[in-house]
Amino acid sequence: MTEQENTELNEEQLQLIEQLRSDDRATFKETFLDLHEYEQSELYIAMDDEEKARLYAVLSPEEVAEFYDSIDIDDVDHDYLFETMDSRYAAKMLESMQFDNAVDILNELSREKMTSLLALMQPESRAEISSLINYEADTAGGIMTTEYVSIESTMTVREAMRYLKEAAPDSETIYYVFVVDQEKLVGIISLRELIISDDDEYIGDVMIERVVSVNTGVDQEEVAQLMRDYDFLAIPVTDYQGHLLGIITHDDIIDVIDEEASEDYARLAGLTDDENTNENAFSTAKKRLPWLVGLTFMGMITATMLTTFEDTLQQVAVLGAFIPIIGGMAGNTGTQSLAVAVRGISSGEIKDASKTRIAMREMGSGFITGIVCGAILLVIITLMYQEVMLGVIVSVSLIIAMTFATLTGTLVPMFMNKIGIDPAIASGPFITTGNDIISLLVYFSLANMFIHTLL
Repeated sequence: MTEQENTELNEEQLQLIEQLRSDDRATFKETFLDLHEYEQSELYIAMDDEEKARLYAVLSPEEVAEFYDSIDIDDVDHDYLFETMDSRYAAKMLESMQFDNAVDILNELSREKMTSLLALMQPESRAEISSLINYEADTAGGIMTTEYVSIESTMTVREAMRYLKEAAPDSETIYYVFVVDQEKLVGIISLRELIISDDDEYIGDVMIERVVSVNTGVDQEEVAQLMRDYDFLAIPVTDYQGHLLGIITHDDIIDVIDEEASEDYARLAGLTDDENTNENAFSTAKKRLPWLVGLTFMGMITATMLTTFEDTLQQVAVLGAFIPIIGGMAGNTGTQSLAVAVRGISSGEIKDASKTRIAMREMGSGFITGIVCGAILLVIITLMYQEVMLGVIVSVSLIIAMTFATLTGTLVPMFMNKIGIDPAIASGPFITTGNDIISLLVYFSLANMFIHTLL
């Protein structure tokens, strides 16, 4: 571990590192395993290769798997890590993890390394993990786990409780118990309901028959919205015939929400959603260039427009001083409306019936804020330049530009969502550049109309 990394650790963590490096294995293991899994994972990430190797010699694969489930997949270079870890140790650790998390890690590895690790696993674990790898990463099938508890509807509560005690250690959650009939999902019962029900009652009589479930192909963002709306801790995943295939738990949905929010934020800024701080300058530039090249061509439209109104600027040079204000304010208000629209679409708040109302509200907001900002500019310009008409031209241009910008920022993402394109692609830079073109057109058109009053 480097000196800089050492300074970022607290006293307890530094003491643990020292115990590990001095081969005080018994003390290290006892203290380390008393930590919360998240704290264990944070210390593990901070370790260098030598310290990780010592850790593997102290802890079993099963013990490492306990905290490895808590590691964010982007925090560790798994491809490099599994080159330094013994392959049999790695395989044992992966099959001891929650299967959905193990699949996420395996998907980060090369095909050759993935196949090698799967071959070293027990047949049962290999079959479960292999079945999950086949699903698309951003779908319900891709984030579900097969570690759940299901019972038959013909069981009594007593039989179900006995079975639950046996199956619980291998399940990711037992707060919901899913009821099946010939592997088809027919109901659900909570652990609380099981506990308070009479021992001799049949599960089919006490279960909830109306079950909200999702198909394996449903997008993970839709699953997240569903779980948020219903306040579920877990949701079952079925095939097209209703067979129970797995469940999605709340911890996976939290990761999905975080991932989708980061993706939308990146796209609003005109970035790719897979950028990270560990990349070099060349890789970062390569990902950003397609967006910036497109913006360059759009910027040329603005430059051409300024050339078109060159005579106007030569006659009244002071008009050029207010170009940044009008373009900037239009861009800012347009980006604000864009953010509101994208968030509303992503969260499901924007329904078909409310789109017109939202568009009119945003346009009204742009108009009102435009009037206020325009009035302020009118007073300032009149006092500074003693030109009332110049202030009127700038103010009216600002009002029109801000009104149009808020309407554009709302309608563009709605339209893109309507035709099946991710609305976040209507990113801030494109909306801003487009509004620059419109605001300049309005500004110089008004200036040309009343230029005789300015000469």
